[in-house]
Order: sequence, then C-alpha cells, then structure tokens
Amino acid sequence: MRSLVLLLTLLALSGCMHVSDLAQGAHDELSDAGLLDHSSTRRINNFRLQPDSFIYIAQGAFAPPGGAYPRPNVVAEEAFNGFIEYFPMVRRARAPEGLDDAMNEARAAGAHYLLYTRFAKADDRIGNFDEWSDQEAVDRLGIDSGVIQLMLIETNTRYLIDSARIHSRGGLLTLHDTKPEDLLGPPMEDYARSLLGVEAR
Repeated sequence: MRSLVLLLTLLALSGCMHVSDLAQGAHDELSDAGLLDHSSTRRINNFRLQPDSFIYIAQGAFAPPGGAYPRPNVVAEEAFNGFIEYFPMVRRARAPEGLDDAMNEARAAGAHYLLYTRFAKADDRIGNFDEWSDQEAVDRLGIDSGVIQLMLIETNTRYLIDSARIHSRGGLLTLHDTKPEDLLGPPMEDYARSLLGVEAR
C-alpha cells in the first residue's frame, strides 16, 4: 500500500512538471551535492541593462594565485562567449590590459559600458594521469576551483554600475581532464542574463 501511494505521488508530480523542469532540478541537486560543476555569483547591485547596450569586455593582466596558469585572456573570451547571445553589441580586447587602457579603448569604440574582468584565484587540481605523473602529490588530487571578479563601469561617467564575484568549482563526475577556466562558461552566461533581468536556466 505504501509503495502504491508513493507511485501515485510521483505520477501526480510528473504530470504537473515539465521534463525540462525535472532535468534542471536534478542538475541543481547534483551540483549542490558536489557531483557536477557548480558556481555562485554575488553582485553588489541589481542593476539592469538595456538589450541594445554596447559592452566592451577586457581582462586585467593579473596572474592568479593558486597553482594554475590559465590562458592570459581566457576570462574576457569566456565573458564574450556568454554575453554575445544576449547583447548583440559586444566587443572584447584582444589581450589583457590595464583598466585605463581598457577604458580608453571602450570609449574609442563607442561602448556604453566596460566589463573589466580578472581571474582572482585558480586552483588546478590533479585530474588526469599526465598531471599525476608531473606532480605525484596526493594532496593535489581533487576538483578544480576558481574565483572571477567583474566590474561593470559606465564609460561616460566612469561610474561603477555593478561589481560581481563568481566562485566556481568542479564536480566529482566532471573532474577528469579539466582546468579552472573550463568552469567559466555557464556562470558568465548567468551573469549576462541577470543583467537583463532574465531568469537563469
């Protein structure tokens, strides 16, 4: 009798929810449990941008502590990839640069906003046989993690519109052969959506 009630409850719930909702719920649960990649974003403001805003994306020349050596411009590249779907008018710097240079380039391009990014921390743990052969350190086994800092600045006034901190970590099921920079795509898309006031998917 008990199993019949449980079965009827599950059937009732599945009738009320879409398959995509069930899949997203399962993904969220597995992420929270540490089995899949997970990220959390903290913003200082809840400012929203217009969809036709022109955003120039740049990355500071800062080598993050934590034992990882990500590509020099990877944060700007991943931010560009995350923003291009939601903001048609977006450009990025070709190489890391200082804030003043990035601001000058953004103004010269006619951008409304500068998104200035940096890799504040990156911890590349051993996740495959080659890395184990290089390091052979048991304390370095584990999941990758990283911290990204973002500043959204209005180019005309140099006013800081928003500042955000993204903390990403890998999952036990996805730790093989990954790097901290591989975790940047989804949270960058989420941040772009949040600037438009669109719900995360």
